[in-house]
Amino acid sequence: MPGAAAAPPPRQTPAGATVVVAFEEVSLAFDEKVVLDGVSFTLEEGHTKVFLGASGAGKSTILKIILGLLKPDGGEVRVLGAPVHHLAEGELMRVRGDLGMVFQEGALFDSLTVGENVGYKLIEEARLPIEEARPRIEEVLGFVGLGAFIDRMPSELSGGQRRRVAIARAMAAKPRVLLYDEPTTGLDPMTATTVDDEIIKLRDLENVTSILVTHQLRDAFYVATQEAVRRNGSVVFEPASTAKADEAEFIMLKDGRVHFEGNAHALRESTDTYVRTFLS
Repeated sequence: MPGAAAAPPPRQTPAGATVVVAFEEVSLAFDEKVVLDGVSFTLEEGHTKVFLGASGAGKSTILKIILGLLKPDGGEVRVLGAPVHHLAEGELMRVRGDLGMVFQEGALFDSLTVGENVGYKLIEEARLPIEEARPRIEEVLGFVGLGAFIDRMPSELSGGQRRRVAIARAMAAKPRVLLYDEPTTGLDPMTATTVDDEIIKLRDLENVTSILVTHQLRDAFYVATQEAVRRNGSVVFEPASTAKADEAEFIMLKDGRVHFEGNAHALRESTDTYVRTFLS
């Protein structure tokens, strides 16, 4: 591909690893605008993919294809073993049951309490009685440090608290994969870190597979290079081991193609002109 970084070929999936998302030569265009042009990657269970690139590079489009909201023009897409590009809406709903989505602005229902927002999928879609859903709602709000906020309204929350409630809502139904679309955009660095910490906790303590789309390099590197561990009854964050850091891979898109793929160290050390310009 002209102008592409001299990135190594995609890493081979180890024997026995569970692949939860796989794109093979996926292409999509809107009229004359090519959005994705032969994109391939695999994501293993419990790992993280971080998508970077300029606006319009196709990052959020990849999330929509995973959710089955867009159908590619060509290529193969498998999510949790299912060929989502071929599934009817009823079959897609079953796949989506194992996916959670966190939007840029949190997208909470302003007329519902925090607890009702978090339990929406359980109560309205899974049809669980409130008395059965309440323990899970309390559990996930406790996980994100907002257990005392269960009866508050979204208007009473800060921006960071709203994003953490959105994460709690996404994880309430125990999805295997969480998709994050610019989850820290618009937040100050300290508040953004609290959101990043929840992403790391879910990955490392709950084994949730993650796809993070972001423009925020600081947050991307933090999620990729930190690890959450339980110690003496508390959760602490520390620099990830080499093996753990290798489980978080960056994909940089340019003109609809994969321009770079590799871990945080490889990205920082890249001498490719486009990568260096993006990182600066």
